[in-house]
Amino acid sequence: MQTAAVLDTLGGLIAHLKVYAAKLPPIVHLSAVPTGVKPKFEAVEEYEDIVSRFRSQSTGTAYKSLNELFVESLEAFEVGRLLGSVQPLLTVLDYLERMQRDKEIEIGRIDDKRTSEYRATLNKILPGNKPELDGAGRGL
Repeated sequence: MQTAAVLDTLGGLIAHLKVYAAKLPPIVHLSAVPTGVKPKFEAVEEYEDIVSRFRSQSTGTAYKSLNELFVESLEAFEVGRLLGSVQPLLTVLDYLERMQRDKEIEIGRIDDKRTSEYRATLNKILPGNKPELDGAGRGL
């Protein structure tokens, strides 16, 4: 398995998160918190397919340890926990950077750019990352 395949997996999952995040209201009322605002069944199935495909391809590779993080993201996505879906994927990016730094894997220039773009996209999905709110809450 190549690093590009891992990044393809991340890209697929991030695409689902972006679609889901765009459909969420800017403010989720407390009455909706226990059940959350869940993604469509089809989206969950596609997310699960991506994770399952990665799990089968990563067996016996240096990327096998990422399986747990992808499953954690899937489980959070299934119940509509956006933050719980994003955090494990950010951890995957951290793990890939550590592997590159420790010379366990090589990440080419194009894949390095993808990694940066994915991190930026995930950070934008996180609640509270709205540029129009900069300065809000700082008082007068």
